[in-house]
Amino acid sequence: MPIKLLLAGLLLVAPRRQVEKAIVSAPANRLEMKPAPINPDWIIDGNPQARVGDHSRSDDEAGTTAVWECTAGTFRWYFGWDETVVIQEGAVEVTGEDGERRLLTAGDIAYFKGGTWATWRIERYVRKIAFLRKPFPEPLATLYQLRNALRAGQRRGL
Repeated sequence: MPIKLLLAGLLLVAPRRQVEKAIVSAPANRLEMKPAPINPDWIIDGNPQARVGDHSRSDDEAGTTAVWECTAGTFRWYFGWDETVVIQEGAVEVTGEDGERRLLTAGDIAYFKGGTWATWRIERYVRKIAFLRKPFPEPLATLYQLRNALRAGQRRGL
């Protein structure tokens, strides 16, 4: 009986989790855009001016969505998180660490792996929606890869 009373008391004083909105919606062109300076050591050419508008963040802070825009210039960029982008306006030529170049224009989707660098060359202007995901720590990522391999084997009847 004392254990039940103790548990009941803990439930009464435990912080209640605030219910977050299940759907977060906003027009991309109406987000409050704030300066997001590029690290001066990364700038190769020009004077690129970047701004960001935060849209949403997951409760565990492992995922976020934002609108990002930048004026003309060339710079290196470090992707600390996995990032998928959808170009809304303008264009950018990106060059990966392996030297592969891609021209991204309005409507294009691209994925950048966390922990990598890319060079961005913007002739006039680019605006993107960015979906960022914090990668799992290596041991946990390995467990997920193992689980996925086992599931794939089960589907093939192995």
